[in-house]
This record gives sequence, C-alpha cells and structure tokens, in this order.
Amino acid sequence: MSSLMVQGLYKRFGQVVALDGVDLDVPDGTFCVLLGPSGCGKSTLLNVVAGLLPPDRGSVSMDGRPVDHLAPGERDVAMVFQNYALYPHMTVAGNLGFGLKMRGTSRKEIERRVLETARLLGLETLLDRKPRELSGGQRQRVAMGRALARRPRLFLMDEPLSNLDARLRAAVRLELRQLHRRLKGTIVYVTHDQVEAMTLGDRVVVMREGRVLQVGAPEDVYERPADTFVATFVGSPEMNLCRGRVVRGTAGFIFQGDGFIIDLARTGVEWTEGEVELGLRPEDLRIEGDDGLIIEVEIDLVSHAGAEKYVHGRLGRETITARLDKGGRLQSGDRAVFSIQAGRLHVFRGGRRA
Repeated sequence: MSSLMVQGLYKRFGQVVALDGVDLDVPDGTFCVLLGPSGCGKSTLLNVVAGLLPPDRGSVSMDGRPVDHLAPGERDVAMVFQNYALYPHMTVAGNLGFGLKMRGTSRKEIERRVLETARLLGLETLLDRKPRELSGGQRQRVAMGRALARRPRLFLMDEPLSNLDARLRAAVRLELRQLHRRLKGTIVYVTHDQVEAMTLGDRVVVMREGRVLQVGAPEDVYERPADTFVATFVGSPEMNLCRGRVVRGTAGFIFQGDGFIIDLARTGVEWTEGEVELGLRPEDLRIEGDDGLIIEVEIDLVSHAGAEKYVHGRLGRETITARLDKGGRLQSGDRAVFSIQAGRLHVFRGGRRA
C-alpha cells in the first residue's frame, strides 16, 4: 500500500471552483474519509487523485513520488463507485478477476486471488452467479472485491454504500471496517454521511466549497470543531449555536443573546468582551446539576426515540435541542433549567473556534 499527498490542488469547471487550494496528507495504511455536503469537491478530489481529471494547478504524489504525469491505469489505484459498475454478462468470479485479466495476470494467479478475495468477503457460494441474481449488499461486496483482488497501491471509494438501505448500510460498514483492519490498506473514502465518516475513518477530512476546513481523528473533529460549519455538520442532532455578545457586568461577565442573558461567572472560562457564538452539544445539556453554564428553556416539544428523548425548546428567540435519557417527566409548555459543564462549552469568534 501507499501514502498519498496532494498539494495546492485547484480545479475549476467554468465559473465553479471545485477545488480551491486543497492540501492533504494520507499516511500509509490510513482509512481517510472525505466528508462534506454535495458539491463540496469530494468526488472531484478523488477523480484528480485517480488521474481521471487533470488539476488546473497542484500535484499528487504517492510514496513521495509525483504521479501527475501517469495515466489512470499506470497509477495502480482501484475505485469503487456507488452504482457498483459490475459487468452484467459476467459471473461474480469474472467480475472479481476482470482487473487482473486486463493487467495480464496468469490464469492460475487470477483463480487464486479470486478465491482468496471471495473467502475474505463471504462470496464463495456466489462465484457462478450473475449480478442480477445478487442482493444489493452482495453486489456491493463484489464491487469491493474486484478492487481488492488487484492489490492496488490505493483504494478510492466514492459513496459506495449510498444505494443500500439503512440496515444493510450499517452491516456493510462494519464489514468494511473489519476488512481494513485485516488488510491494513490505504483507503480514501467519500461520503456526505457524518455517521459513516465517524464510524469508518481513522482520519476525517471535512470539506466545504472546495476547501478543507479540518483534518483529524473522528473524536477530535467532533470534540474540537475548527469552525461553526464543522460544529453543526458533524453531530446529530447538530450543535446548538447561540449568537450574542460577551460584556462585563457588575458581578462578572455575562452573555447577551437574542432575548436572553446568561451568567458566565461559573463557566471557568477566561472571557473577553465581544461578539461570540456559544456552542452547546444536545447530549451535553443536563437537567440535573448547577455547575458550569445554566440556561432556562421553554419546552415546545418532547419526542421519544427508544432509550433517549429529544427536547426541543426556546432560549429567548434561539431554538435549543437537548438529548436526554428516557427518564423524567418533561412535557410541552414546561420551563426547564439545563446546565452544561464548562469543559463541554464551545466558543467561536468570527465563525472560528476561539
């Protein structure tokens, strides 16, 4: 397997800037997930790395060697697409071995690798079937197996699970993660699903409008979002953001929001005056406790989701969502006091983490 480095990538389609100075370093053996909304440049970046699109500027290197001059077939990368791209007239075995056959691999070696890959993915009993005879999950495993059988330097996966239903997607996610741990390959994986990104990736790259906003381990991206976009895009329900101003009062600093005031004296944060946004994760809001930051919320709706419930309400003219354990008797129309520990409070100035 290989490491990957892209430096200063720019790509424009007419007036649309798809990549705007992208830098990325993916160490050997990393499962790297490109996460962002549709149209942010994730798939364009993948296609530039594969050699399917030339960049307007910038470079792509593997193992420290530039590959910009190499055609797609010479880069030794394998792609997996969301539509599977299987050959309908071929059997599972034929699809698994097609890439090897095109590279001139001997028949004996093709048979060995096809069987090895089929065993790895649980496809041994399906080798003689055609794609139309397979379920969606089985077709996706064949698509991944075709890439695996080649033993490429780099795996590129473009939303490969998006056509599967939720239950099957969760199952294949688990299989893919376990497969990566066994093979220790280098994978660059594109998705707009933040749950997928957080459960699959060793490293998550959050993109927006052709730019990389943050790179880090899933827990780092979640716990310390670099800006308000990352803060609200990663996490479900999304982070509550309260816009306002920190001012010095007679008894210490206070936060003046839209129709409400919060005492900041017990937060343990060193405040300075000015415009800020306070970020509150729904799961960090607690009904009990009087430490840290205290807010009083007028409850509009309580929705139940198995072992949890979601409380939606108003803090002044801001909307607030809290995710709580199933217990308690909160209902619409109640006024509830929530607390959040100082260490769980996120502060942003000018849209960036303070």
